Amino acid sequence: MADETQAQPSQTPSTLSTEEKGELVLNALREVYDPEIGLNVVELGLIREIQVMDDRLHIIMLMTTPFCPYAPQLLEATRRKGQDTLGVPTTVELGMEMWDPSMAEDGVLDNWGLF
Repeated sequence: MADETQAQPSQTPSTLSTEEKGELVLNALREVYDPEIGLNVVELGLIREIQVMDDRLHIIMLMTTPFCPYAPQLLEATRRKGQDTLGVPTTVELGMEMWDPSMAEDGVLDNWGLF
């Protein structure tokens, strides 16, 4: 007898909860890499806050150094990825907090000899 279960259609961003949308964006941001370090912005702990609203998205992120030469590209890549993920206007704010290696995900910087 054939299996009668049907595949559930995947949810679109508009049907997700605010929390689920935030997780969707966070996972998508794993595709935005710091070209100098070779790790993504989530692994590095650069994404400090994701604010999901009905009609827009706001992301607060840091750079690894105050004068990061790739800051404009990273900010724009992050904005574009957020906008493409949820399909709403997205802004990215550069946070004022100083980044430090302890903000990175566990184990990501092990080969760097920082800890």
